[in-house]
Amino acid sequence: MKTKFLNFAKSFMAVAVIGVSTFQVSCSDNDEDVVGINKSIVDVVVESPSFSTLESALIKANLTSTLNGNGSFTVFAPDNESFEASGVTASVLQSLSVDKVKDILLYHTLSSRVNSASIETGVNMQVKTASGKDVFVTKNSNGVFVNGWKVKQADVMANNGIVHTIERVLMPPAGNLVEVTQGNSDLTYLVAAVLRASEGSTNVAQTLSGGGPLTVFAPTNAAFIEAGFPTIASINAADPNTLASILTYHVLSARAFSSDLTNGQTLTTLNGETLAVALGANATLKGKSNTSASTITGMNIMATNGVVHIINKVLLP
Repeated sequence: MKTKFLNFAKSFMAVAVIGVSTFQVSCSDNDEDVVGINKSIVDVVVESPSFSTLESALIKANLTSTLNGNGSFTVFAPDNESFEASGVTASVLQSLSVDKVKDILLYHTLSSRVNSASIETGVNMQVKTASGKDVFVTKNSNGVFVNGWKVKQADVMANNGIVHTIERVLMPPAGNLVEVTQGNSDLTYLVAAVLRASEGSTNVAQTLSGGGPLTVFAPTNAAFIEAGFPTIASINAADPNTLASILTYHVLSARAFSSDLTNGQTLTTLNGETLAVALGANATLKGKSNTSASTITGMNIMATNGVVHIINKVLLP
């Protein structure tokens, strides 16, 4: 699924190395936070017209009683606009199984009450969700981001927790980086290139399916065709080591979300060369041998060992 670039937030980081913070999100289970509040999290959702899609998802996932009852929860809640921007329409939700919708919603939920003030400043803090999977929270001078997506409105209080409105639906990782790219029909040329490159001296597939974390800037099929690979057969006929050099130029040895990128930033790739970042109407990356920059057309696609961003040109070292 592609998402259109809307608004890359500038990170406070001024260096090319993107780290993982060791800070933890602290809880704010304070009775004073809920004095006089008679609404549950479900009430907050039901009473807001902008959460009608989320309400339907909660009903389908059989989670209304959970989020209407006792306990302390934090919900990163996509509003209708966020669902639409993520391509998760009402018909898409209808096509998903109950278990799948439940897994997605629990991926937006923490089993404790966390207000924005209790989140420590840091980059990509690893936080366990109620689904058992991790999200990565960044807090900087631009706000709070989860998996690279910004919290639009924070700290809507309920008697059993807190709701933060977020700008996109957070999709749980569908597997490691190789498996995520294999699941995208617009990345079949990239998958073929990874497999062919792995026949040489560098096992790219093994690297991308390893522990990570890594970031992959993934060129589309059209990008490979434009770069001189008109068919998958032409990729399979290419020199594996040449492909490996190109592919590792698309990989960072860190988890880098859109919120980690800054205008004018230089990124060091897995093959030791650098990429130039520019932020404007679109976010772009330029390789050393590219005559024009590549635009990031889809972003923050989670994998168990990193993150994928879709780009429209092959980056050339």
